[in-house]
Amino acid sequence: MKLQQLIYAVKVAECGNITEASRRLFVSQPSITASIRELEAEMGVTIFERSNKGVVVTEEGETFLGYARQVLEQVDLLEERYCGEARQVPHFSVSCQHYSFAVNAFVDVIRQFDAARYDFTLREEQTHEIIEDVSHMKSELGILYLSSRNREVIEKMLRQNELEFAPLFRAEPHVFLSSSHPLADCSSVTLDDLQDYPYLSYEQGDYNSFYFSEEILSTLDRAKNIRVRDRATLFNLVIGLDGYTVCSGVISAELNGEGIVAVPLDVDEYMEIGIITRKNSQLTRYGETYVEALRRHI
Repeated sequence: MKLQQLIYAVKVAECGNITEASRRLFVSQPSITASIRELEAEMGVTIFERSNKGVVVTEEGETFLGYARQVLEQVDLLEERYCGEARQVPHFSVSCQHYSFAVNAFVDVIRQFDAARYDFTLREEQTHEIIEDVSHMKSELGILYLSSRNREVIEKMLRQNELEFAPLFRAEPHVFLSSSHPLADCSSVTLDDLQDYPYLSYEQGDYNSFYFSEEILSTLDRAKNIRVRDRATLFNLVIGLDGYTVCSGVISAELNGEGIVAVPLDVDEYMEIGIITRKNSQLTRYGETYVEALRRHI
């Protein structure tokens, strides 16, 4: 196994096809194809499934590439330490629910490790996708929450995928409202106070059960429901329709402006927000810096 083979495999996975990887690496397509086939044969693993439309990473390939990225990260550290500069492009990925503090922390990591070249990814995703990303090492870590209602199911999924949960903080439920909302100046609100306003939540696709919901108390019946995939869209609808969403209460005026406020929700519940990682894995320097930044912002 050669480092160059790992570089080729990781790049093909990132690009989704060999043609684009060839263009970015300035290497011929036949050379990349032959190199990856040799790697698969030597390691006894099928990294890609090939078709006329391109290549798709297999399930065992996702795991293999996760280890390959860790190897390349260690090579980067060695070259930076002994050659004076990093020759490999740094890679770092996070998958998370829609939290502004996760974005703030990501910004801090980029600022700290600013370089001529880097390849970082922040995925705001559905809950099930976050677990899959970390399980397959597509992301180094994930961010989600546990509560009394979803803890048993989510913790079972984490065990099945050989993942572990590390708490960051415990939050009492709040609602995000427009700063011009009739309830925006209240010291707290009840569910009865909110019943006439549109309720916004993040759509969870094929796994749209309350166990995977980003919003606590998602099983309650509400007359007006709107589901979205994007945080900016949700905030625009909160402002435009006097809607609300249930959340942790942590918000960034720097990223989201002054148009959104967090008001405590008067319910007997909690949200324990934390990170998920693979068991017995060691965070890269980027991962460690990211977790430190998370703790600062929360």
